[in-house]
Amino acid sequence: MQVFTNNSTFMLERSMDFLWTKQTAILDNISNIETPNYKTKYVTFEDALERKLKAFNSKSPSRTVNIRNALERTTAVIHEAEEEARSDGNGVDINEQSIELARNAFQQQHIYNALSKEFALLRAVII
Repeated sequence: MQVFTNNSTFMLERSMDFLWTKQTAILDNISNIETPNYKTKYVTFEDALERKLKAFNSKSPSRTVNIRNALERTTAVIHEAEEEARSDGNGVDINEQSIELARNAFQQQHIYNALSKEFALLRAVII
């Protein structure tokens, strides 16, 4: 329902998609801590979004349309790390993954709070 979704709210929605994908990758890493030759997964979003924004900005002068188009066409990308941390070929560092899991939880909480404020404003305008 695009009528109630401005670029800010849409960016928050896309951020939640990214954080969900990131959390899934972190949990996969932790669950495979004992799997030989398992490569650590990590997720990127910002690089792909930046490339899309640059591409759309070169095509059209409308910043609002460009942001919306770039957000709609950018997805989180899951990568596998190249380095091996242990002799069995497993690349998962449990301390690093635990920190990333906590960081991701804080980021999700921030997004939830921001979305809550956006909808509280909308609710105030409607009432």
